[in-house]
Amino acid sequence: MPPRRRLSYAARGMAVAWLQEGVAVREVGRRLQVTHSVIQRLRDRFNNTGSVQEPRGAARTRMTTWREDRYVIVSALRNRTATANTLRGQVRTATNILVSDQTVRNRLHEVNMRSRRRTVRPPLTRAHRAARLAWTRRHLAWTRQQWSRELFSDESRYTLSFNDGRIRVWRRPRERFSNATVLEHNRHGGGSLMVWGGFSLHHRTPLHRVQGNLTGIAYRDDILRPIATPVLQAIGPAGATLQDDNAPAHGARVVNNFLQQQQVIRMDWPSRSPDLNPIEHLWDVLGRLIRANHSPPPNLNVLFHTLQQEWQAIPQNTLQTLVRSMRQRCLDCINANGGHTRY
Repeated sequence: MPPRRRLSYAARGMAVAWLQEGVAVREVGRRLQVTHSVIQRLRDRFNNTGSVQEPRGAARTRMTTWREDRYVIVSALRNRTATANTLRGQVRTATNILVSDQTVRNRLHEVNMRSRRRTVRPPLTRAHRAARLAWTRRHLAWTRQQWSRELFSDESRYTLSFNDGRIRVWRRPRERFSNATVLEHNRHGGGSLMVWGGFSLHHRTPLHRVQGNLTGIAYRDDILRPIATPVLQAIGPAGATLQDDNAPAHGARVVNNFLQQQQVIRMDWPSRSPDLNPIEHLWDVLGRLIRANHSPPPNLNVLFHTLQQEWQAIPQNTLQTLVRSMRQRCLDCINANGGHTRY
């Protein structure tokens, strides 16, 4: 835990009491998780004034009024992609007040608005939105015990070369194409592979490499029969449920017949809803681990072996956190569609 810079009034009193008992300055700082210089200044102030009260500093004058603050917030809500510099210009045009970009950010931070990358999802029709809203309302009241019986599953594709735009560099003028600031990236990925995986609150499947196009027969013979069914039985012989999306291979007749023969319960799933599936978050975690912990793989076999290693190394509490996020995912979907709930 990083050291704190400030102490509460009660903590300052404890620090002075320890100092008077002969405890060393550094030891007091260690106990209160602050640097020793904080304790030294507190000791000197107490010796000089007999008080642990911090001196009051001169408050900085606020550059904007509440009306101007509201204008910044409303402008950001109307144009979600506007930068702080753009909003600053709008404030100056509307109010003739000159503020900095940081002041604009501070006003937005005060109402808990932060700059984030946009969430990507497939286009949704009115029917899709209605189905998603109905599904989330049905499952909003589910307990953790109910969610623990779900085996969340899906496929994901990984490439040998990938650039997600997250990496930034410090760059001087005219260094745009310097070797130190350029990331070499194959535009078409340099080759790719598809993997299938699944997880629940207490279980995970092995990571399976999909060969060629995934058909209904391949889904049944290579994934459901040898991998998914044993994990479902481990979750619980009664009540374990398979979650998969509406991909053509998942809905094939041979797949449906197999699941009926095995008495596997399948969860109904709204179309075009990857954001509701926690495994999508897990795929992103896996991709980041690959890029952070390994050099670019030379071929697809090495890439798959590395994916298998990182998949098994993901802590189980990460999977549990994702399963427990289902209620919040339902709430977010309801709120995004203008729904209201008592929960």
